[in-house]
Amino acid sequence: MSLVPSDLEGADVGLLAPGRAGTPAEAATGDTAFLRAMLDAEAALTRAQATVGMAPAQAAAAVSAAADAGRFDVRDVALRARGGGNPVIPLVADLTAAVPADAAPYVHRGATSQDIMDTAMMLVARRTLDLILADLTRTEAALARLASEHRNTVMPGRTLTQHAVPTTFGLKAAGWRSLVLDARDRVRSVRDTLPAQLGGAAGTLAAFEAYAGTSRPGTSADAGELGERLVSAYARHLRLAGPALPWHTLRTPIADLAAALAFTAGALGKAATDVLTLSRTELGELSEGSGGGSSAMPHKANPVRSTLVAAAARRAPALAATLHASMAAEDERPAGAWHAEWEALRDLLRTVGGASHHAAELAEHLRVHPEVMREHLGLTHGLIVSERLTAELAPLLGRARAKELLTSAARRTRDEGRSLAEVLAEEPALSAVDLTELTDPARYTGSAGALTDRALERR
Repeated sequence: MSLVPSDLEGADVGLLAPGRAGTPAEAATGDTAFLRAMLDAEAALTRAQATVGMAPAQAAAAVSAAADAGRFDVRDVALRARGGGNPVIPLVADLTAAVPADAAPYVHRGATSQDIMDTAMMLVARRTLDLILADLTRTEAALARLASEHRNTVMPGRTLTQHAVPTTFGLKAAGWRSLVLDARDRVRSVRDTLPAQLGGAAGTLAAFEAYAGTSRPGTSADAGELGERLVSAYARHLRLAGPALPWHTLRTPIADLAAALAFTAGALGKAATDVLTLSRTELGELSEGSGGGSSAMPHKANPVRSTLVAAAARRAPALAATLHASMAAEDERPAGAWHAEWEALRDLLRTVGGASHHAAELAEHLRVHPEVMREHLGLTHGLIVSERLTAELAPLLGRARAKELLTSAARRTRDEGRSLAEVLAEEPALSAVDLTELTDPARYTGSAGALTDRALERR
């Protein structure tokens, strides 16, 4: 056992977050990742100003060279951030000190802290969404294989926790995949529209115009063109979308991102919850490829991957709610609403990024037990196909008589422990009916196979 270095005593190393600890999303959203994103935003700002003639190329090169996260003490920046309420202020001071004197005036010139912080959040989000999309691709591919392999694997369909009618595991897996593809489409759409942020102190770009000497009366057209070119160049250097307007208090990008992430957590959580239910000891229709151990019970193989994904699905909506609540932001730049987003967004990215990582592993190693599913179809002694019998016998006996007969037969089946086919065979009116075929659950899966095929056509 080794002692924890004193400088890590206050660090969040994931002890209480096994869902994201050690995952790619954790590294992509750590303090160093945010520091790097802020520095990327600062360097891109100077390069953009050089692109439109507002700064010398040498200054842009100097700022870009100095904007190396390894040169800055992230903990020191964090502590000093308390003074101004955000980490951009001390970071700008450090970056200014790190460049040559002739480049210093061009560090952060014309920008406000929120420009850099919002842009950094978009950079971190885009980088994390790339990881999530890769995991979703793995997950849907694994689920497609399961759906195809088990197209005709019959199992009990359950509604309100009870056996309903037969279904197939192929259709269930195809449904999970459909949700994953829905999540993929939403995440991809959001990723491709994440915008840079640049507006200056109150979203007017006034300082940039002043520095360019275009803020005098009668030069508004030139100033507007310059602002548009600057914002476009800034977004292009960052590989982010160009915003139609500064969005300091117009938080559509954050709200859309929150919604896509919360949906993804829920989509993955649906599959995980099903696996948790169907892998119970008394069911055993599914099992994880490698279960986790117990601290007290050596015999257990806990469905850990499913557990972590299900936990994320329960946590994500509250984090998304914080981000949606922050849309009610006052004035041109808010006090509190913007600040409330930082940790919530990072936690949401981490939570969903961790869940997508575990979901891919879960899907790729999931074990299906068709023989157990088939055995469970017989637990109700044929009652699982009572819906079919109601439809099949009504033309023969009349609707009222068929319902009366099946209600009585169902009661006797439960009470006497005999099969529904045996009980119905005693009814003279059914002597010519093939009850063995009618009560076979495997022959009452409706369009499950066709629906599975249709679902698998989606790419």
